[in-house]
Amino acid sequence: MGGRGGGEVELSSLIIPGGESTTMAKLAEYHNLFPALREFVKTGKPVWGTCAGLIFLADRAVGQKEGGQELVGGLDCTVHRNFFGSQIQSFEADISVPLLTSKEGGAETFRGVFIRAPAVLDVGPDVEVLAHCPVPSNKVLYSSSTVQIQEEDALPETKVIVAVKQRNLLATAFHPELTADTRWHSYFMKMTKEMEQGGSSSSSSSTIVSVGETSVGTELAKPDIPIYLSN
Repeated sequence: MGGRGGGEVELSSLIIPGGESTTMAKLAEYHNLFPALREFVKTGKPVWGTCAGLIFLADRAVGQKEGGQELVGGLDCTVHRNFFGSQIQSFEADISVPLLTSKEGGAETFRGVFIRAPAVLDVGPDVEVLAHCPVPSNKVLYSSSTVQIQEEDALPETKVIVAVKQRNLLATAFHPELTADTRWHSYFMKMTKEMEQGGSSSSSSSTIVSVGETSVGTELAKPDIPIYLSN
């Protein structure tokens, strides 16, 4: 990605946060950000998508608004854009996170904050499932003018996938930044360190950038393309 004056900002990682995914997609298309985002995903550097960021990283999405929306892709999964319902149906739940616990210690559960959240309906063979969330027995997974799948047909275990990892891509349907539990952030930082240690050229000035949120890192130049994301 370019900085002011034509310079280049060396990024070590990228976070695509929550927001209104349709608006994010329209703005990313308007500012021609999709090619750069897809190229970054292909570099193998860690990318973390939360909530709307999960939708962005998915290869396939359902439950979209009329006309659909463009996706960055790279994560072999199908995501339902608005699986858990409207804004007023947002909720918190304790979810089992065995891998996170084994890597970062702490409690066996994580308090997931789901805000008009998506969910992963299916994953490819290379995708590691990191967490599930219980689903009420009468929950409709998704519906459209042509398809309606009830929970008992699709998820007999009454749970849905809410966190996944595929190589350099991490995605969560919930918002870890809204809790005091920093284990997901620590896990992602270690992904970045592993990438830097394995790479042939890592710079002390490399940064972690969160698209649409406050950047974390050092010596980060302002991008020459404004980014406006809706929360």
